[in-house]
Amino acid sequence: MSTDGRAAVTTGIARLHASPGLAGPGRIGLVTNHTGVLPDLRPAAPALLDAGMRLVALFGPEHGLHGTGQAGESEAAQADPATGLPVHDTYRCDGERLDELLLDSGVDALVYDLQDIGARFYTYVWTMFDLLVSAARTGVRFVVADRPNPLGGLVSEGPLLDPGWASFVGRAPMPVRHGLTCGEVARLLNASLVPQVAGTAADLTVVEAAGWRRAAGAEATGLPWVAPSPNIPTPATATVYPGTCLFEGTNLSEGRGTTQPFEIVGAPYIDARFAPALAELALPGVHFRDLRYVPTFHKHAGRPLRGVQLHITDREAFAPVRTAVAMLATLRRLYPEDFAWRSADGGEEATGHRHFVDLLWGSDRLRRTVDAGDDPLPLCDPPGPPGRWAGDDVLLYA
Repeated sequence: MSTDGRAAVTTGIARLHASPGLAGPGRIGLVTNHTGVLPDLRPAAPALLDAGMRLVALFGPEHGLHGTGQAGESEAAQADPATGLPVHDTYRCDGERLDELLLDSGVDALVYDLQDIGARFYTYVWTMFDLLVSAARTGVRFVVADRPNPLGGLVSEGPLLDPGWASFVGRAPMPVRHGLTCGEVARLLNASLVPQVAGTAADLTVVEAAGWRRAAGAEATGLPWVAPSPNIPTPATATVYPGTCLFEGTNLSEGRGTTQPFEIVGAPYIDARFAPALAELALPGVHFRDLRYVPTFHKHAGRPLRGVQLHITDREAFAPVRTAVAMLATLRRLYPEDFAWRSADGGEEATGHRHFVDLLWGSDRLRRTVDAGDDPLPLCDPPGPPGRWAGDDVLLYA
């Protein structure tokens, strides 16, 4: 915070609230959810209406407008009780269906304001991409109200996605931890993939987050933390998520159904060897604590599990993707008969199904390397200099 108690960063949506004309003329649709708030936590939609913006519709992503849906869920489309505006559910809606949704809504422009967390498989940026494509095809202007990347913007980890493994948890060649803001992702996609799909780029404007520098993580911005989805409750969760989300592709619990999702992992077959084996790796910035827990829902619900909690000791040194990959290799070595990958349809490993970890990783190289007993850590190297893989023409912040 600044010395007078105000946030050090002014978000794009706060700048739009102060100057609604930055969104341009006409009827405006707001792509948002519960994270779409001003720095004083006022919801953006009614605040923008009060400021004179001509909002006519709201569009919600995965988890819904109010963030109540679990992973893979949204909320039923309905009128927003705070504003009376119609709400359109965009989750799992793309192509011609999404084009029709935009046209039927009657908007001339979309304003996008969602808090991302900097991992390629977090789906908000792919909702943004789908809407960019539809905006390009329908002639709707697209305005990104930018927000800081809570992990900072100086570090990237993991390989570029192989286009052959594109899905809603990754549709473009980006690293697992990409180090960009939503506005920068929009600039990257609009210059590359959107024209390939739509035949032309969208009319894109990014309203930058004033005062943000790439070295600043969530706590350094002075902005309040609003959980972006039900299982990212704290900045600590966001810090580990780009790595431990890979456990969604295994038969281990990634902590869903507990108060510490993604900070803990476990399974019925884990024993006393796991935590000491991880400690021997001396991975930077993290300690592993042996623990037991019982998830209330999701994988292994109601069953006693054993595993580890990741305690971050140095956030700058901690590398979430490398850490999780080392954990996966250790599991395969210690528990070769029990550890398994899950199929992309959520079931146990089965012939003929794609593996979900391949979609998360962006290729099958991680799974094949771990299964072969080879060292997977070189796969975690980013495709270019830290924070610069996308090219200087994409970056908006120093």
